[in-house]
Amino acid sequence: MAAPFALCVYCGSRTGEAPAHARAAQAVGRQVAERGWQLVYGGGNVGLMGIVADAALAGGAPVVGVIPRSLMEREVGHQGLTSLHVVETMHQRKQMMAEHADAFLALPGGIGTFEELFEVWTWRQLGYHDQPIGLLNVGGYYDALIAFMQETVAAGFVSEGTRAVLEVEADPTVLLDRLASQARLARGRDDYSRT
Repeated sequence: MAAPFALCVYCGSRTGEAPAHARAAQAVGRQVAERGWQLVYGGGNVGLMGIVADAALAGGAPVVGVIPRSLMEREVGHQGLTSLHVVETMHQRKQMMAEHADAFLALPGGIGTFEELFEVWTWRQLGYHDQPIGLLNVGGYYDALIAFMQETVAAGFVSEGTRAVLEVEADPTVLLDRLASQARLARGRDDYSRT
């Protein structure tokens, strides 16, 4: 039996102020389960991380969490997951999450979410993988970032092709459909030992 499609989700360890962020995390987790997919995420039980994991679990989806030992207490490692990997470093966390993923999705979050998104996007630019990357722009949360990324293209620091790799959408269903479609064209999970 083939492994289920695995969606790696990056999101906040806080819920944020807007209720729409929590609703989007619930919707993504619910759709992961409805689609028969597996969720891969940072292993926390708080904020949007906990919400997306709980929604996926409630729908019967397998959920894989990866969390550094130092964050087990801060993020309260989720004890109800299908699998929780406790690693030593943040780099090991991000690499293991990527190794288990067929596609990547960033929900609203803070600098940790930004860093994870930009790193996996950079890995794509460098040819370490060819999996799709999505940005769920809930309530315009990422509008300024999207505009800034267009500025980087206009300024000659980022190619339009690299910018276009990031799939941006406000509707979770549309974005998940797009990521699934693009993932079928990828070579599959890649070797991140070079990162």
